[in-house]
Amino acid sequence: MPLPHRGRSSRLAGSRGASTSLPRATAHSPRRAGRGAPLPSHAQRLTRRRHFSEQVPPGPEPQADFRSGKWRQERAGGDARDSRRSARAGMGSRHRICSREDIVIPCASDNDSGSVDLQLSNLEDVKKDASSLELTDSDISDIAGLPQESLTDSFRHLTQQGPLSEPIVERLIQSIQEFFNGDLQSELEKLTFLRSLSSLSRALPYAETVGAFIHSHIEDIVHILNVLVEEELLHSLFSPVHQEVFVTIADLSYQDVHLLLGSEDRADFFSLLTKSIITLPPVKTLTQLEEIVPSGSYNTESLYRQTLQAFSEMLQSLVVKDPHLENLDTIFKQMDPWLQSTKDHERERAAVSMAEVLKCSSRHLSLKLPLQFQRLGRLVALMALLCGDPVKEVAEEAAEGTHYLLHITLRLKYVTHDKKDHPSLRRAMKKCQELLELYSINQFYSCPFKIAQVFEVFLNSNELCQFVMTILDGLKNLKHPCTQKSAGELLITLVKNAESRFEKVPEIMGVICARLSIISQPRVRQQIINTVSLFISRPKYTDIVISHLLCHPVPYDRHLAELWRTLDVKLHSTTWILWRLLRKLQKCHNAPTHEKMAYMAVAATDALYEVFVGNRLRAATFRLFPQLLMTLLIQIHHSIGLTMSDVAIPSGLYTEQEMSSQVTPLCFAIQATKTLLLRTLCWQEFNIMEKNKGWTLLEGKDGHLQGISLLANALLERNHLFANKIMYLLVPLLNRGNDKHKLTSAGFFVELLQSPVARRLPSIYSIARLKDWLHHGNNVFKTLALKGLHYLTRHQEMREGIKSLLPCILDLLCETDEKIVLLAIQILLQLVETMDFTTLTAMMKTLFSLFGDVRPDVHRFSMTLFGASIKSVKYTDKKGIENQVLDSLVPLLLYSQDENDAVAEESRQVLTICAQFLKWKLPQEVYCKDPWYIRCGKVGKVCKFFGKKCKGKVNLVAQTLMFSKNAKLPIRRAAVLFAGLLLKYVDHSELRMKGTDWIEKDLRDLLCDPEPSLRIIASQALFQVREAGTEQDPRQTVCGLRKLMGCLST
Repeated sequence: MPLPHRGRSSRLAGSRGASTSLPRATAHSPRRAGRGAPLPSHAQRLTRRRHFSEQVPPGPEPQADFRSGKWRQERAGGDARDSRRSARAGMGSRHRICSREDIVIPCASDNDSGSVDLQLSNLEDVKKDASSLELTDSDISDIAGLPQESLTDSFRHLTQQGPLSEPIVERLIQSIQEFFNGDLQSELEKLTFLRSLSSLSRALPYAETVGAFIHSHIEDIVHILNVLVEEELLHSLFSPVHQEVFVTIADLSYQDVHLLLGSEDRADFFSLLTKSIITLPPVKTLTQLEEIVPSGSYNTESLYRQTLQAFSEMLQSLVVKDPHLENLDTIFKQMDPWLQSTKDHERERAAVSMAEVLKCSSRHLSLKLPLQFQRLGRLVALMALLCGDPVKEVAEEAAEGTHYLLHITLRLKYVTHDKKDHPSLRRAMKKCQELLELYSINQFYSCPFKIAQVFEVFLNSNELCQFVMTILDGLKNLKHPCTQKSAGELLITLVKNAESRFEKVPEIMGVICARLSIISQPRVRQQIINTVSLFISRPKYTDIVISHLLCHPVPYDRHLAELWRTLDVKLHSTTWILWRLLRKLQKCHNAPTHEKMAYMAVAATDALYEVFVGNRLRAATFRLFPQLLMTLLIQIHHSIGLTMSDVAIPSGLYTEQEMSSQVTPLCFAIQATKTLLLRTLCWQEFNIMEKNKGWTLLEGKDGHLQGISLLANALLERNHLFANKIMYLLVPLLNRGNDKHKLTSAGFFVELLQSPVARRLPSIYSIARLKDWLHHGNNVFKTLALKGLHYLTRHQEMREGIKSLLPCILDLLCETDEKIVLLAIQILLQLVETMDFTTLTAMMKTLFSLFGDVRPDVHRFSMTLFGASIKSVKYTDKKGIENQVLDSLVPLLLYSQDENDAVAEESRQVLTICAQFLKWKLPQEVYCKDPWYIRCGKVGKVCKFFGKKCKGKVNLVAQTLMFSKNAKLPIRRAAVLFAGLLLKYVDHSELRMKGTDWIEKDLRDLLCDPEPSLRIIASQALFQVREAGTEQDPRQTVCGLRKLMGCLST
């Protein structure tokens, strides 16, 4: 059966309906109203305007078009767009409404010089009624190419034919009820039901019974229509049922009976309708199918085009009276996935339909608050992406739809803007006008980034976010590289122009990071990275972007590494960005050392490494070198001995397979530090660290401070500028952070005190700080303090301040830590000449107790300082230390036989100083380096010298025997040998008075010593003791001889 023309002629009734013909209600679309031509019926318009076989009459006025000349040509085998050729409304010449206001709402025309300016004063007249914000056709003049149509005119055809008679209405209701109770089997029954329902809609304005009937059966109607569409889905190419469903829904919508809105079931039905038409095969496929399966009495291609146009008419019927834009939002929700379809013909149909909806909406805008259209940003983005579509027809349809969308946006923003923001609206309008005057229409809509420039001024923060997220979704389109290219241009343009008006930046960054792996075009990749650069360079977003980028697994994959390495920011922003990244790491160093390391610390360290490798922030790296180096050294200290299991990794960040045992926090810190030195041209410092195994020292728990010292000295030697900057940086930071933070900072700071610049530091920042460390419970801090004081004593002007610390330093001579004692001695050596006599004598007593210390260096340097102390004694005070000097002779003499050559040599040197102090001239045998037990003759001369010089002053034998118990064999052996030989030169009367038992007891104990040489020497000494005890005093012998001679003479 051929498709009947749906005009004013009677329609066929169904087999179950009345036999009389039913007049068809002609519900018009408002698209042609107001053109001055007679209003035809809906069916007549469908027939005349949409049949492919008929010639489209020219319009009554010249029409400008966005599309190329080819678009307007008659093309055989076209698709959905050919069905709309006659519906194109041109954009005419410039119109202007005169008013006192200067600000206008600009809308572009299609020639370079033409544009339509809408003055703001006319828009302000809309707000006459405080309770309603409605823009009417009288308030806003025609935009070029968009003739305004009155709603009353649009529906004038409903009254031209007169109302339906009551009998006809009753028959229609009866016929429809019969269809409710039965099944629609044949095509004729289905068409009769649909046309009866459409005709009945004519009576809705004046017949209450019709309204009650339809409203009470809406769910039944929706159900039947849903069934019809599902049944026809596979045969939609060969039946007009689909078309009639769309027309029926449109006719009811014009009478405010919406079958697609208001419930979940209706939304599902709407989705089904959309899918059924969008997923139809393209025209070429249709033609091929027609050859295989004849379509009967219908012109398949013509029916195909009419069905598409009926669908578009149905969508438009939903937005004709949509003051809150709620229906537009619903339509866009349905069309959204199809606008992004990977199939060209589906994307083209969606673009055509959306453009028609936007055109209809723009012609019949009558906005009232509250507005329900909440996805403006996404719609603008999708249309802009489609303007760069590789399919030319899709791009041109999107361009036209974008033009109407701009008109809607201007009205919408005026209605919703706050009075307080009136100046900002003026500025936005002015900027928009300037951009439209700059670009021609064709140029404007063929370049998506220019669309972003114009719309950006009107989008709020939430809409901007929608726009960006939609554009980022467009990056997933791998089938069409040009879509990725358009997305990149749109994104970078919008972010450049929108400045700091974005929200949900973390979500945006998340999508960007996820999309990087699928973007293969270098230019688009760089645009996306530049987008991140723009966000990160704005102070408002810097921390947000950095925090999000750091929440990724380390080491970063190649895409994220590329992002860090190729950040493209202006010079004045580089320091800020690097500083904020550095601060992320520094804040982690304030945590207690017993807690797990923050994952942010590891991620920030790896990020710094990538930034150094990329070298895009080179100027900032040089500027922040002191902070960067010290922070990384502190991170190294925190990372020693840790694995990734010691890091507080956020849940879900890693899987077990992704975690590598070779990845440690320490490796990230070391590689970042190395790269920092290389990027800042510290080649020699790097070489010094390599040669002296400095990196190994830094990585070790025991050698970390030694590695710090090596690097600090390398900088001090090779790069004074950096070294001095670091010193001044560390002054306020020495007492901050945890112990590891303080130790690393202190270790570096102390080495820098060698610099001549250190003398400029106020005492409160140098000596006072070191004094506090001297009283610290941690010996490492005491060591660093003494090291720093030692360096400061090299500066003459700072010695006076250090003298106040002498009592504390003297106390440290009794410490068990060898480093502390040695450093204290080094400082005292520098200050010994400035000491007063009391301090000097107290120090000499302490030093004397260190003679023979088991620590060779302590033993040696204590003697050195003792000798220096003797030299520094003033002439008037010499008598006061004479006894101390005499008491030191025997120990020094015996220690000249120490097995440690350095100690032995130092003992001889200090013994010489003591002899000079006493004005003695030592025998040359004292300086003999051979062991005494092989040079007994020379030892005898030494004993004779000291026996004579010390007679009555020092008990040399008692002092010597004290060393017979020394732990060192050479000292014990020398002491026993010296004691035995010395007995020849002691006072025999005193020896007989005290006895020799105490001497013999000590020597007998040595007869059991495991060393044979010592036993032999002890036995010889024992014999000498006994011999000395039996010998008479030589003076008594002389007296006896004198008496004997006297007797003989008498």
